Amino acid sequence: MLLILENPSVVSAVNVHPQDKATLSEFKSKIIDPGPGLASWVGSNCSNWTGITCENRTGRVISMDLSSMNLSGSISHSICNLFSLQSLVLSHNNFTSVIPPCLGSVLSLRVVDISHNGLRGLVPDSLRSLKHLRELTLNGNRYLGGKLPMWVGNFSRFLERLDLGSNSFGGEIPESMFRLESLKYLDLSENGLSGKLGGFHQSLEVLNLASNRISGTLPCFNACVQSLSILNLANNSLVGRIPSCMSSLRALRQLNLSNNGLQYGISPMLVFSDKLLALDLSHNQLSGPLPSKIAETTDKSGLLVLDLSHNQFSGNIPLKITELKSLQALFLSHNSINGVIPGSIGNLTYLQVIDLSYNSLTGSIPLNIVGCFQLLALILSNNGLSGEIQPELDALNSLKILDISSNKISGQIPQTLAGCRSLEVVDFSSNSLSGPLNDAMNKWLNLKFLSLAQNKFEGTLPNWLFTFPSIKTIDLSGNRFSGFIPDGTFNVSKSFNNAATGGMNTEGSLVSVKSKIIQISVMVMDRNELSFAYGLFSPVGIDLSDNQLNGEIPESLFTLHGLDYLNLSYNLLVGQIPVDLEKMWNLRAIDLSHNYLSGPLLANISSLQELITLNFSYNSLSGFVSRKQGYWRFPEAFTGNPALCIEVSAGKCQPPRIPALPGDKFRDDMEEGPISVWIFCVTAAVTFYATLIALFCWPRSRNYILRSKI
Repeated sequence: MLLILENPSVVSAVNVHPQDKATLSEFKSKIIDPGPGLASWVGSNCSNWTGITCENRTGRVISMDLSSMNLSGSISHSICNLFSLQSLVLSHNNFTSVIPPCLGSVLSLRVVDISHNGLRGLVPDSLRSLKHLRELTLNGNRYLGGKLPMWVGNFSRFLERLDLGSNSFGGEIPESMFRLESLKYLDLSENGLSGKLGGFHQSLEVLNLASNRISGTLPCFNACVQSLSILNLANNSLVGRIPSCMSSLRALRQLNLSNNGLQYGISPMLVFSDKLLALDLSHNQLSGPLPSKIAETTDKSGLLVLDLSHNQFSGNIPLKITELKSLQALFLSHNSINGVIPGSIGNLTYLQVIDLSYNSLTGSIPLNIVGCFQLLALILSNNGLSGEIQPELDALNSLKILDISSNKISGQIPQTLAGCRSLEVVDFSSNSLSGPLNDAMNKWLNLKFLSLAQNKFEGTLPNWLFTFPSIKTIDLSGNRFSGFIPDGTFNVSKSFNNAATGGMNTEGSLVSVKSKIIQISVMVMDRNELSFAYGLFSPVGIDLSDNQLNGEIPESLFTLHGLDYLNLSYNLLVGQIPVDLEKMWNLRAIDLSHNYLSGPLLANISSLQELITLNFSYNSLSGFVSRKQGYWRFPEAFTGNPALCIEVSAGKCQPPRIPALPGDKFRDDMEEGPISVWIFCVTAAVTFYATLIALFCWPRSRNYILRSKI
């Protein structure tokens, strides 16, 4: 006996207390468990019961952790009979019941986490009896709401973590919550809370009030000067200027004030410490010059992500920004910034993302930008940049996204760009680029999106053009290409051929049929590491319109079941429209107008339920078009085909009329419609994992609208 007592490694098994065992069995009976998890709840040995911890001496259950087990059903009131329970964690399941009011009678509770379920109703007032609770986490229950309980800020003087984010709470934040001294972590984000932002009087470490309706001006957070590491007030209705006193938050690592109504210039006194890793002031009304110095920096620390996009900043890009040596993502788009891109930007060797789009920048792309050799996304669209694409850009061999569209860039695509083998999204549209398509592009084996629209390219289309295995969108419209459309190479692309991969849910909107959405995710993992990812959401399509292409349309082009849109208008194409058109089940828009196509319409498109835009006008089509073929849905689609007869009722047809100004109306409509409007939307979600296990993410979207002639 002495040997057993003196050797801690020899311990007899702890049995579940009989009363708690009965309680757990009743609790289990209300749960649907698709996995093997709760099957272990047999026998009496507590260590064999999944998620259950018992007190060694008495066998009473003190902890229940059933998180992420895909459980569903209701939370049984029997759980309230576990009188010794200290920690209850049921997060990331599918429970759909209300919170049992009797839970307030389990006075031993220290931790309650029922986050990310389908809880509904109100937070029961009985929980105010849990005087020793340290953590209350109920976030991610969309049907849990009502007014935020007034007692939630003063029921437990031990409460350190309160997370009610992503629910449906309304009303104002109780005044008591601003004064709860024990509180360290507060997340009330993504609710419907209103009222003005008060001053917090405790040493908070994490404060997330994003995506509410909170108004007023920014306080100084004086009580949090030495503690606050994460502050997210994005997507509210805050106004006024950013007070310079916020720079006294010396522990701050993340600050997100995006999507508010903040105004005026940034004071030169607002300089954050080198501990700040992510700063997002985007989508406000901030004005004046860009701050010459926004944060301290050292060789070993400093800002990783800076987002000042979607404001009213003006003037040049300050050289001081290029001294933020640790910077890895820079977003300055949608401002009124002018001048040139400073050559010293190449000193930022850790940069992975540069977005300077939608400004008034001039000059050429500085050659020194190749110093940013880790660059993954370079977005310079919608400026006044000129010059040529430098051959030395091949040094950016990690680049995935290259967008220089809507500038004044001329010359040819350098052969050396074959070295950019990682390219996946390339947009050179709306420039003055010329020459033939060279074989350098054939090396971009990962290409998903290619737009060379509205340039001066010429020559024939190369046979490799449609051989990219991952390609979703090709737009060569508005150039001077001639010759035949290459045949026999369309079966390479999975997106072109697989209807299941095509498309976006456009809900019938003409403007959104042809759209490109890129979601860029920048995640700060620690003080030095940033991970980059992006998602490309674009309809699957081919646009070769407004060129000088001739010959017949390859029949294989009409066997691409994954296409969302096809535009071959304003060319010199001849021959018949292939009958395989009726098999393009994903098709939402097709434009073959203003060619020399002839013969009858043989395809039956009545089964193409997704089709919302069709234009075959101004060709030489002929014959009788039966109502059963489904073309009657597009009465304006056949203008300028005088020999074509469209059935309007049984046996009767009406030839299409010829307007006084041929094609203008449809062409104008399409200028605003699916074949001409590009929406380029970048969402940067900047996320940092704080020491308090805080996963912190703020999304924002940018809409870039580029117009091109169809």
